[in-house]
Amino acid sequence: QVRLVESGGSLVQAGGSLTLSCAASGRTFSNYAMGWFRQAPGKEREFAAIISWSGTSTDYADSVKGRFTISRDNAKNTVYLQMNSLRPEDTAVYYCAAGNRYLMQPNTYHSWGQGTQVTVSS
Repeated sequence: QVRLVESGGSLVQAGGSLTLSCAASGRTFSNYAMGWFRQAPGKEREFAAIISWSGTSTDYADSVKGRFTISRDNAKNTVYLQMNSLRPEDTAVYYCAAGNRYLMQPNTYHSWGQGTQVTVSS
């Protein structure tokens, strides 16, 4: 497994932008597909974005497509989530996760960070 630590969560106004980072340590980061998930109060954890081990493939949930961008820097063992045009409904705890396969289901990921809070005010 790999240890993951998210950072960058904050309070931001609607329409604003935020970039989350997820730093990895332990096993070889570049071996893994990386995903960003989010969980709002009272709701299940949901997929937001995924990037392949090489960074050449990405996919997004419909709710964030066109507003969020996932990227990775394997030399820095870090994955990012650039979030633009934020909405109050984006408010959630955001988690990064590492998986052996390019899949969007949370139960296919073996390593998770502790999460970072993103709050979007209207």
